[in-house]
Order: sequence, then C-alpha cells, then structure tokens
Amino acid sequence: MSTARTWAVALSGVDGHLIEVEADVSSQTPEFKIIGLPDKSLGEAVQRVRNACKNAGLDLPRRRLTVNLSPASLPKHGAGFDLGIAVSTLAAGGSIPRRSIADTVHIGELGLDGRIRPVPGVLPAVFAAARAGFVRVIVPKGNEAEARLVPGIEVRAAASLAEVACWHGADVEVPDVDAVANLLAAAASEVTSDLADVVGQEEAVEALIVAAAGGHHMLLSGPPGAGKTMLARRLPGILPPLSEQEALEVASIRSLSGETVTDLEFLPPLEAPHHSASVAALVGGGSRAARPGAIARAHCGILFLDEAAEFSRVALDALRQPLESGAIEIHRAGFTARFPARFQLLLAMNPCPCGNHGVRGAECVCPPMAIRRYATRLSGPLRDRVDIDLQVTRVAAARAASGGRSEVTTAQALARVSAARERAALRWRSTPWRRNAEVPGIGLRQGALRLPIPARAPLDRALERGALTLRGYDRVLRLAWTMADLADLERPGVDEIGRALHLKRGLTP
Repeated sequence: MSTARTWAVALSGVDGHLIEVEADVSSQTPEFKIIGLPDKSLGEAVQRVRNACKNAGLDLPRRRLTVNLSPASLPKHGAGFDLGIAVSTLAAGGSIPRRSIADTVHIGELGLDGRIRPVPGVLPAVFAAARAGFVRVIVPKGNEAEARLVPGIEVRAAASLAEVACWHGADVEVPDVDAVANLLAAAASEVTSDLADVVGQEEAVEALIVAAAGGHHMLLSGPPGAGKTMLARRLPGILPPLSEQEALEVASIRSLSGETVTDLEFLPPLEAPHHSASVAALVGGGSRAARPGAIARAHCGILFLDEAAEFSRVALDALRQPLESGAIEIHRAGFTARFPARFQLLLAMNPCPCGNHGVRGAECVCPPMAIRRYATRLSGPLRDRVDIDLQVTRVAAARAASGGRSEVTTAQALARVSAARERAALRWRSTPWRRNAEVPGIGLRQGALRLPIPARAPLDRALERGALTLRGYDRVLRLAWTMADLADLERPGVDEIGRALHLKRGLTP
C-alpha cells in the first residue's frame, strides 16, 4: 500500500474543520500535485515541501505524488497545511511509519530551509482538533504558547521538519536551528482608569453603571470636552471579568487576527476603530480567507465608536444585524465565514459639526440644515437598538476647579454591577440568557414577569402616542429590570420605568 494519511485543520471564521491529508505514490511520470480545492498559496506548497524535505535530509520518492485534501468540497486556504502535506508524502514514500501520523494533527508552514513557521489561527485549530477527539497535535514553536491554552490535548511544538520526522520514527539527523518566532507582537492589555477621576458627571456615571449591569447599548451625545471618551474608556473596568470560555473565544479571534497569543486575558476587550474605518474594517472580510473585523474583535467586550456621526452611513448600518443576532457572517463568492460578535455598543457624538450647538456661552456656526443632517447620520433603526441615549454637558468651572473627585470608584461600581448581574442570572437561570439586555421582549411583556398596569402605564402611553416603537418599548423594560437589580428590588415599579424612559429617549412619564 502506497497511501498514507494524516490530519490538518481548515478554518472558516472561528470554526475549524478537520481535513484528512491523503498522499499517494504511483509508478507514473514524476509529478507532485495537490487536489481538494486548494487556493493559490496552498498550491504553492508543492515547492515549499520539496525544498524543505531536501534541506532537512529527507528524500521524497521520485514518482507521481498526489495529495488529496478531504473533504474536497470545502475550500482550503493558507500555508498551514504544509506540515501535514510533508509528513503524509514522506510516510507514503516509506520514510515515516504510516501508523505514527494517522492519529496526529499537523499545523504549520514550511520554510525552504526546513524550519516550521508560525501561522495565524492556531488556537481555534487546536480547539477543533480537541473537539474532534484527537489527543495529539504538532504546531510551530512560535505558536506553542497559544496551543497549550487548549486543555485535554497533547501539544508538541517543533522548530523544523526534521524534528517532526524524528518524532514519527524517521532516521534523520535533527539540526540545531533557531525556531522562527512570531513577528507580530502580542496585543497590549488595556489600561483602565478609575471612575473616581470623572468630575461632575454623576448622571452619566450612573448611566454607565446601568449599561454595565445589564449589557445595554449606549449613546453619549454632547459637546467636545464633556468627558464622553473619558467615560467610555472606564467602562471595561466596571464589567465583570470574562469567564474562561469567553476568554478562550476572545483569544481565538485575536489568533485569527494574526496577534501573538501567550495567555488568556480576562478583562473585557475594548475595540475603538477610527471614524475613517471602512465597512470591511468593521465587519471583516478578505478575498481568499476571512479575517475578523472590529465587530468580531469586540466579542465579549465593548465596541466604542467615538465621533460616531463621522462614520459612513453604510458602516454604521452594518452594525444592525450583529446587534440583533450576536454574530457576523461574511459572504464571498468562494466561502462563507461566521464570527461571534456578542458585544456592547458604545457610541459618542457631538450635537453638530462644530460641537457648540446648545452650549451656553459658545457660538455655533453651523446652519440649521447642517445640524439636522448631522443628527440624522445615525439612522432611526440603529438609534432604536440603543438602550441608553444620554445627553452630557460640560462641567462648570467652579466644579472643575474645586479639586473634588467623584464619589463612585471603579471598585464600588464593579461590586454593584456584579451583584446586579448575579440577581439577573438567578432570575434567568432556567433560560439561555444571563443579562437583561439579552432577554426577548415577549418574555418581559407576557407571562409571570409581566408588570402590573399601574407600573407600566407611563410606558404604554409612550407607545400609544408614537414616542416609542415596540422594540423601544422592550428596551425600556430591560432597562427597568436592570435598575431593579441594582436597587435589589424584586421587580421594577413606576420609578424604575420613569428613569428608564428618561435614559432611553429623554422622555418623561
């Protein structure tokens, strides 16, 4: 038998698919061919494998070599299949025992000198191997740290093809080579500042705590210098730390982005793209392989769009689908990729292009049409998906010069947020939801959790006069339940409904 098999992983978004790498040697005109829907970079593996084997002191058979990547209907991208192709062809030629490679997953790109280069997406690839029941995976030395984050699987990190062949029983000398390092630096941890640094924005700080407790989307609108960005940068510090599963999901997306992952980060990520970002930069994409955009990188954290009205209308409307579904799908002619995108949206914008509209003592030079056009840069459907729409003002000179700090610290806010989330998780323990912002509106409008008529009367009146849509009605209910959790109440009353209406649209009962 002249056929040998091993395994590799093809990535589609964060989902990994196990690929059987099957090599066959036949007595025909010498040729090396890869079939099974490879892309151009994978088709070039022929020359990389030939040169790597030669320089590692391993001989490929001088006959027809055919490598099949199965299932053939699934598109394969990138150079991460090189190592699997090399060991399967060596095993088919008899240089490596076939049985040794049959239950091992191989991931890595080969250099012409035989060294193994790191590749992006190793963490989700090893996860896929573990879920498929494999117990051993071989990865590049530069990806060792992130591969070892996956529990329950044996990880072997190799610097060269000769080292891998030796592990599988080949009679070859292993050269002493320097492992190829991952040149991309690990992402710097976000430095969180304390809420106590915020002066004179008590209402905004309280709204920020409500947003953190329930996972609500938020819009801060006000003139430059009011502290919108300062408040936004402090939101990750008052969010509870990620669970291990969430931290692994975040690390997988970072790995797919090409970042070096060395350990798990439990602080929720804060992604803040510039307002000149394109739709592809937000959503993600690529012509051959999908790469996560800002929306996916904000998974389990915050997507902060500063100067939101300066983003293109198309880019902003691209947020609507992931806000509802918690995932982003990228469709291309040759593939479809899906990334998780369960994030908390935080928007900040000025009241007009010059920023002085409505500011006492400041002169606004914008014509009325420009002010109206600027305000409508956020579409109605997107605004309707925002739970908290808060106007912030500049701090008075006397308050700013007093030297006093906010009475609320980040530690105190985190304690309140954690307690409120525990109450919500207890209430929803028999459902798939854990935060109030995730609960479908019908679950709050009907059944045992339906509020009595006197409590919801202000909300009903706002819906009847057209001040709220039904989606907005549901979001006010979610806000009211979060406020009740923060106040340790069994259920919201008229006061909570009134405050929620004010935060939603500045409405009064």
